[in-house]
Amino acid sequence: MKKAMTVVYPVGSGLYINLTNKCPCSCTFCIRQSSKNEFEHIETLWLEHEPDFDEVVQAIKDTDVSAYNEIIFCGYGEPTEALSVLLKTADFLKSNYNIPIRLNTNGLGNLINGKDITPLLKGRIDAVSISLNSSNPEIYEKTVRPVFGREAFPALLDFARKAAAFVPRVVLSTVSTTITKEDEDECRRLCESLGVAYRIREYEPPAV
Repeated sequence: MKKAMTVVYPVGSGLYINLTNKCPCSCTFCIRQSSKNEFEHIETLWLEHEPDFDEVVQAIKDTDVSAYNEIIFCGYGEPTEALSVLLKTADFLKSNYNIPIRLNTNGLGNLINGKDITPLLKGRIDAVSISLNSSNPEIYEKTVRPVFGREAFPALLDFARKAAAFVPRVVLSTVSTTITKEDEDECRRLCESLGVAYRIREYEPPAV
């Protein structure tokens, strides 16, 4: 498999930061399951090694950050797998740029790190987008295939609820065409009960 060191990459008006290959999930719809594993028009996001803080900062400095409307922690892996680098990078960004920062996550950061990490997001992260994928724990587990098994779904909901106390905007999302309309309606009700927003993302099939 081809690997490179794409630490930052653009998508539309957003600048994305790719911190890690690690992820505790193996989602059935994820582009990681593709044999090609590349985003269109950019080199592979599979990292040769996990970048340290200095490497991430250098990649940011080599980019015209002012050209983007948002900075997003999101890559081929789960950003909270590299929590220390994520937090230090967020501090650097807040100190040097006036651009909103979003964390795209599977919501399992507390399980990954063995502690509640949501207070650490305060003042660092402006928005959190969490992949919910279904309101049904059994469907979620079959779709996401987390290494944590049945612990994962309630941990995700708990993470979302707790994050809402520290982050201005928290959104749970599902992928269109992957669940039923009834499940989408139930996801919307679930998000309302948690005090967070709900979004349906467009399905992007893996490259072949």
